[in-house]
Amino acid sequence: MELLQRVNDRISENRTEMMRSLSELISVPSVVAEPEGEMPFGRNVHRAFTYMLELAQKEGFAVYNAENYGGHIDFAGTEEGVVGIVGHLDVVPEGDGWDFDPYGGEAADGYILGRGTTDDKGPVVAAFYAMKALKDCGYAPKRTIRLILGLDEETEWKGMDHYLSRVGELPDFGFTPDADFPAIHGEMGIMVFDIVKKFDAFGGKGLELTSLRGGTAANSVADFARAVIHDSSGAGYDGIKELIAAFRSEKNCRINCKGIGRSLEITTRGVSAHGARPDQGLNAISLLMELLGRINFAAEGANDFVSFYNEHIGYDLHGERMGCPFEDELSGRLVFNVGMIEADKRTAKLTVNIRYPVTENDEHVYDSMMSVLDGYELGVVKGKTQEPIYMPEDDPLIETLMEIYRRHSGDTESEPLVIGGGTYARAVKNTVAFGARFPDEPELAHQSNEKISEASMMRLASIYAEAALRLSELER
Repeated sequence: MELLQRVNDRISENRTEMMRSLSELISVPSVVAEPEGEMPFGRNVHRAFTYMLELAQKEGFAVYNAENYGGHIDFAGTEEGVVGIVGHLDVVPEGDGWDFDPYGGEAADGYILGRGTTDDKGPVVAAFYAMKALKDCGYAPKRTIRLILGLDEETEWKGMDHYLSRVGELPDFGFTPDADFPAIHGEMGIMVFDIVKKFDAFGGKGLELTSLRGGTAANSVADFARAVIHDSSGAGYDGIKELIAAFRSEKNCRINCKGIGRSLEITTRGVSAHGARPDQGLNAISLLMELLGRINFAAEGANDFVSFYNEHIGYDLHGERMGCPFEDELSGRLVFNVGMIEADKRTAKLTVNIRYPVTENDEHVYDSMMSVLDGYELGVVKGKTQEPIYMPEDDPLIETLMEIYRRHSGDTESEPLVIGGGTYARAVKNTVAFGARFPDEPELAHQSNEKISEASMMRLASIYAEAALRLSELER
């Protein structure tokens, strides 16, 4: 315990440096983009990755770069084995509704502000300074303590797959600071898919839905949606504008319309949230589809698609009317989130993100939805699926992390969790999610005005320093 006290003192001494590092990292808008030369996830993700590797080298750590797909920072151990701390440096798109620059990295009122402060740059920086404090205090770990840097966690995980195919030694134990406290001993299955519809050609006159767009990512609640409608009959849009005004008053929502040439643009604004917790947001797509359901379009295909959405999805968050309202005692209820929509006169595509219970499987979920989809002649294009993971509460890794959390937090009542989020614990065996959000903190990941308090950063660094130390010496 004397060593841990010295480590905590060192973390306090490095407070200013740690906050500056986080601010500088936040200033890099590391949203995954198209490859550029030898930068597989775009220039900005590469900048964030390079920043961390150079910071680590400056502090005397060994680093490894897997062809710019990912890498790690090593605090070398005296014996064989690895403790993995698995984080990521990419972020989801910033979206709308910010009260400050999402990439300003500014400090205000005891907080560091910006996209990625909680998910996952803040926790990664806290873990790094935990390693630095251990090293500065002369600690010699038995197992190597390895901070693994993922670069496309918010999208397809190709970087982690590539990194794992290149690196030799995998962790004996580890954690990813990319969820909630206390320890996470299970993660629900995740499936991403498109519901698609082809429209028959329409050659008549009347009101048409010519364009529909909304959302930025499958794993986020859509905070905006936009429709363009066109009336070729020349009747005008006065009645629709009145309908929109009444809808705005009824729902107390943000919805606007304006003329674009001879068409009318309608936009709705919702509240972004993580796709695993859509109850904390408001889906702008669902708002817009409810409004469109009150409009009669000349093309029946558009009416059918809108009707399907409102009758079987709407504001439901658990697949209640889609035929898949599954739940179990460990996980709770299935989570159903509409992340994006895209449609024109010919086709429509709805991107859905589902988190299903650990005792279920994706094929059962798909099969259960087909009776609904077939009734509307809708197709499914299957995308990424991640199977559930589960570790018993009495596993030594879970017990060790719970003990550390309870001592630092004073929270003796919380039990290990099963979550809907998907972390790198699915990709890196023998690891579980551990933090970084404390139970008394609001959920800000994937939302506007994301921020992390300096006090939380300090507490995280202390917790992760002890976790790294204890796991380095843990006997299996």
